Amino acid sequence: MYEVDDPRSRLSTATAQLGPASAFGASSYGRYYAEPPRETGDRQRNWYTRGQNFVVCYSEVEPGAVFDRRNQPDEYVLLLYDPDVAATVEANGATVEVPGYTITFIPPGDSRVTCKGGGRIIRLISAQSDDLVALVDNADKYVGPHPQIPPFEPWPQPADGWRVRSYSLDVPDQEGRFGKIFRCSTFMVNVFPPQGPRDVTKLSPHHHDDFEQCSLALEGWYTHHLRWPWTANQHDWREDEHERCDSPSVCVIPPKVIHTSAPSDPGSNVLVDVFAPPREDFSDMPGWVLNAADYPRK
Repeated sequence: MYEVDDPRSRLSTATAQLGPASAFGASSYGRYYAEPPRETGDRQRNWYTRGQNFVVCYSEVEPGAVFDRRNQPDEYVLLLYDPDVAATVEANGATVEVPGYTITFIPPGDSRVTCKGGGRIIRLISAQSDDLVALVDNADKYVGPHPQIPPFEPWPQPADGWRVRSYSLDVPDQEGRFGKIFRCSTFMVNVFPPQGPRDVTKLSPHHHDDFEQCSLALEGWYTHHLRWPWTANQHDWREDEHERCDSPSVCVIPPKVIHTSAPSDPGSNVLVDVFAPPREDFSDMPGWVLNAADYPRK
């Protein structure tokens, strides 16, 4: 926090130097409602935005759209938020019919997702998949490793081997629990219930030391407030960001950056937070991870 010649650097409360502001990384915004698709295929239109460890694959589909993965190196996520968009998932020789309003974890190897119904699907895939990394719209933000993010290490392993696991999002709210959190070996996904506009006198600015947060807006619109810490070098200071993002959109927030997101539509707002790999602090909270038994901590 302090330069070595500053007397305060000897304080017991002083932490390691944050370095120049450029070391914090840059935010990314994918406004899919305002940007043309990066890729158009048979009965599908696709947008791609990355973080250091992940790629968000957002797609608008017609019935019969197919998404194949060949030699997929690790587990990935299929999020079907719309109740009317179901899918057939084929993986490891098994076929699973997945209804809408679900989150599904698909094992490594070869797999196929065939959409039943028109609407939107979201796939969350690790940055170990070079073919998808090559399609992202924000590659310039990720030239070289991020200085604040440790190397990607998947955890935890599934309890009984690799297979398709699907979970309904129709989970009642519970006092003291934060959203609807699910984890697999590569991702943690928190699906928040629909909500109205947030009381701006009750925001929750905070930061994460060593991981990014990806906030995916599926309904309404959000104001993402971001503030970079100051360092000793004023030339590296950055202006605050107060970015309006309608839906669908993503905001990728770097480590160390103070942030809070305010749902702002007077009607319904839906946000999904994405982390790769899973967060340990959320996993420490009893009852927060709804499928913890399938991916137990060692």
